Formats: sequence, structure tokens, C-alpha cells
Amino acid sequence: MKIPKIPRSIIPNSFTAFNIFSGFASMIMSAAGKFEEAVLLILIAAVCDALDGLLARLTKSTSQFGVELDSLADVVSFGAAPSLLIYHAHLYTYDVMGIILSAFPIVFGALRLARFNVQLDGFDKTVFSGLPIPFAAITLSAFIYVYNDPIIGLTPPFHDLLIPLVLFISLMMVSKIKYETLPKLTPAGVKEKPHIFIYVLISAVALILTNGDAVFMVLFFAIFFGVLRHIFTNFFFEREEKLKNNLE
Repeated sequence: MKIPKIPRSIIPNSFTAFNIFSGFASMIMSAAGKFEEAVLLILIAAVCDALDGLLARLTKSTSQFGVELDSLADVVSFGAAPSLLIYHAHLYTYDVMGIILSAFPIVFGALRLARFNVQLDGFDKTVFSGLPIPFAAITLSAFIYVYNDPIIGLTPPFHDLLIPLVLFISLMMVSKIKYETLPKLTPAGVKEKPHIFIYVLISAVALILTNGDAVFMVLFFAIFFGVLRHIFTNFFFEREEKLKNNLE
């Protein structure tokens, strides 16, 4: 009897499947009011999301099927799961408007993923156009994790900041602002993107000194830095273009 050959793609696809399971489990936890567990499961999904791509490259099993499956997983774990988390954590208090606002991460995240798949050229990326949906989900989750009290919910004044945060992060996902990928942990990677390594080191120190309470600020500043860099780059590019035109 011939033993059927197991395709190499089963390894990364298994991690993608567990990504989906973690997102689904997170939604169950959110519905039960267990927000810390819901956040942890979104974080586990993010780890699986990072590993499936790495394993696909290591096993040389990258494929269009894997890309599509990964996007479907991301819609569940980084779109639906954080949307349900922020709804049950606070936005349910706004009735119908709360439902609409809670849907922003999944709707804008789906648009972000669709654009990514259409523009995908090869399987390795050095920059992303728009905020990646896993980073958006982790940032929203970190906000709930840090500022939510098990008894009173989101503590003042942070409950008033959730809506602006949801709008900002959702818009960043569909923006054209460039966000760099994490460099490889090699001397060449450090040399190529030293600013990222410096920021990671500073962030690690801040997290240690605050017992993890600085996690949201660390993530939010990384997002906001992308906006500042975009403005700065465009400003100087326009100045150079004007100077060049004047000289001509």
C-alpha cells in the first residue's frame, strides 16, 4: 500500500488554521466578558500569523492558496475578533452607533487585505501600503488590556478616547502611508534598518520599567511615527520638486 505524500504546505497552513481558531475563541471570550483572555488569543493569532509566513518560506511552499487562506484568517482574527472586543468592552453603550463603530476594524481591515492581495507582487514585502491589519488589531487589543478595569470597564478618561482611536486606526489601514516590515535578525538587517532596532530596544526597556503598561503607547507611537514620516517625506519631496522646477 502506497503511503500518500503529505504536502509541505500542510505545515504553514496548520498555523494559519490555528490563527483562525484563536480568532474565533477570542470572539467567544469577548462575548463572555473575558477581555484579557480575548486579548491573549488575538496575540496568539498574531504569533501564528507571523510563523505561517516564515514556515512557508522555510519549506518553500509559498503559494497563492496560502496567501488567500492567510487573508481569510486575518479577517477573522484581526478584523472580527477586535471588532467584537471593542464592542463588548465599551462601544455597546452607544447602541446602534456602537455597532457601526465596532464594525470599522473588520470592514476597513477587509478593504486593506483586498487591496494587499490585488497589489501583491511576489511573497516578500519590505514595506506595506497602509497599516497592516494584525498591527491594528494588536494596538486596539492593547488599549483594552491596559485601560479596562474588570469592574468599571474602561477607566476615565480613556473611555472617551476609544472612538477616536478606532477611527484613526481604521483609516490608517486603508491609507497609503508606508509602514516598514520588521528587518531580519542579522547584522545586515540591523545595518539596513537601525532605527527600527533602536526603537525595539527602547520599547523593551519601557515595557520592563512599566511592567507592560506601556505596551499601548509603544504600539501607538509606532503608528503615529509612520504618519509623521509620511508628512515629513512629502514636504521635502515637494520642496525639492519646486526648487528643481525653478532652476529649470
